[in-house]
Amino acid sequence: MQSFKELIAQFIQHFDQQRFPEHPSQLYEAASHILTIGGKRIRPVLCLMGNELFNDIHPDAFEAGSAVELFHNFTLLHDDIMDKAPLRRGKSTVHTLYGEPAAILAGDVMLINVYEYLNKVDHAYKQKIIAVFNKAAIEVCEGQQLDMNFENMAPEEVDYDDYVNMIGLKTSVLLAASLQLGAIIGGAGEGNQQHLYSFGKNIGIAFQIQDDYLDAFGDPDKFGKQQGGDILANKKTFLLLKALELCNAEQRAELTTLLETSPADKVARVLALFRSCKVDEWAEKEKERFQQLAFECLDNIAVLSSRKEPLKELANYLLNRQQ
Repeated sequence: MQSFKELIAQFIQHFDQQRFPEHPSQLYEAASHILTIGGKRIRPVLCLMGNELFNDIHPDAFEAGSAVELFHNFTLLHDDIMDKAPLRRGKSTVHTLYGEPAAILAGDVMLINVYEYLNKVDHAYKQKIIAVFNKAAIEVCEGQQLDMNFENMAPEEVDYDDYVNMIGLKTSVLLAASLQLGAIIGGAGEGNQQHLYSFGKNIGIAFQIQDDYLDAFGDPDKFGKQQGGDILANKKTFLLLKALELCNAEQRAELTTLLETSPADKVARVLALFRSCKVDEWAEKEKERFQQLAFECLDNIAVLSSRKEPLKELANYLLNRQQ
């Protein structure tokens, strides 16, 4: 069994190469731009790990992983257009550099290329691979729409369970599907595939809780982002929704006022409210709850425990990171 670091090095060597024609240059330079500005490459490596959990890594896992990574970046490119975001991973976004029409077309051509990779896999499981991918791709779009719907709602109007469902769709299902794609290639049975899918989905939700926590309480020098960026943007997060549920009437009134205004000390005051209603402690427990659910799913997979260790190590790393 190989570690995440070993597998990511192999995937980067496979993926980081010229994959688009040179002309028309504005289209393909736009498509290439988002692929050259970094990223953790977690999803494609999960595809490799899902394969290796059951069998030696097959070349098809690299094709499926490439499809997943290309799709993920396609969603980021279009999300940036919808959010009017000027930066992605500290670099100018595609639509900022090349204009919205070229960025939309670049996303379209990336999505079409996804199926070029998926069509390379063995015909014996190609239909299943495409069905699992298509389901995840649709759900990611559904999650993005729900997220946009929530943006137009007052925080107190957003139900916590609905928010968890949105995160599950927007963030978690692609992680889960990446693992399942690898498992299919590795020859896993349907039951083991579903246990692995559930592991990935719960890890994805826990990952988002950790991300929300770090945005508020993390060390900005380690996290690499401005502390309280979500607070300044009035973004609906696990922390904000739970704080509105846990705080008393006086605290809720102050929090509501802060959401409607932008005083110079907004971040400090919101963080103080979060701490006073113990939402920071709740977030740690909620993250651990989803992590435990994930590990229970992993335990149910019928392979040797030693084969599961790389996935456990990766999960622990992702959920205890400081950046």
